[in-house]
Amino acid sequence: MSTAPEFENIVVSVDDNIGELLLNRPEKLNPLGPRTLMEIAQAAEWFDDNESVKVVVVRGAGRAFSAGADLRGFSGVDPVKRRDLADLGRKMADSLEHMRPLAIASIHGWCVGGALVLAAACDLRVTTDTARFSIPEVDLGIGLAWGGIPRLVREIGPALTKELVLTCREFDPAEAKAAGFVNRVVSTDRLAAEVNELASTLASKARYPLFSTKQHVNAVTEQTVGTMRAWSDADGVLVGFSDPECEEARQRYLAARSK
Repeated sequence: MSTAPEFENIVVSVDDNIGELLLNRPEKLNPLGPRTLMEIAQAAEWFDDNESVKVVVVRGAGRAFSAGADLRGFSGVDPVKRRDLADLGRKMADSLEHMRPLAIASIHGWCVGGALVLAAACDLRVTTDTARFSIPEVDLGIGLAWGGIPRLVREIGPALTKELVLTCREFDPAEAKAAGFVNRVVSTDRLAAEVNELASTLASKARYPLFSTKQHVNAVTEQTVGTMRAWSDADGVLVGFSDPECEEARQRYLAARSK
């Protein structure tokens, strides 16, 4: 196995046949800016190239899994570059979803917006009973991008996807579990042990049926929800950044949360 690459905003490691991808900007609640998105995609490719790795656990350092997209990283650049930056989240989610090892999202604290897309790109999700979920993109004057709509439709259905995305309301782990978004809800002090036990159970199994089951389920659901069509999500984000009414909504949202 090659030496684990070093990144600026994430940390990757492997113990036997279980990998870990740690979002590592705890002072900012692990925001998903352009560099972080690129690093996650690169890490997924690295895990994919290491045949010994069967499972990858995705965690967030500090008080939260992730506060979601860092919108500041997408401003102040020329239109062509801006479009490329807006598409990084889709590439990140696709890289996680398509890598050979199974991915488990270990969720605590806040899981917001783009962080839900990151979690939805994982194969399994375990959360603490004190975690909080929200999808604030509409209040920010943009649509949920990065392939988030088809992934949420796949996991929780179209009606609830519309409600959660359009209302931007918070929802708790119990609702996330009832909707089918998360597999398990545990107490905060049990999260690491529960995730590690699940990862170990999966890693003890033969590699081929793990990968083939993942690919089979993904192939079946892809026919229904069509995540491959999410390439155009970036264009919707750009419209949201250029529309005056959307800009007003974004400023209201940010101002309300800076008080």
